[in-house]
Amino acid sequence: MKTRITTAVIALMLLPSMSMAYCSGHKEITASSCTDGMSWDQAKGECTLTPTT
Repeated sequence: MKTRITTAVIALMLLPSMSMAYCSGHKEITASSCTDGMSWDQAKGECTLTPTT
């Protein structure tokens, strides 16, 4: 019984840090993230090279 409680407490303590670690690697790329000479392509969902004439 004591082992089950200890395991449950440890699991509940680690849950927030594990969820933060899972989400921290995700970076949302938006139109404002595009560098000079690039523009946002909505269909592809990424920055593409803007053609110059």
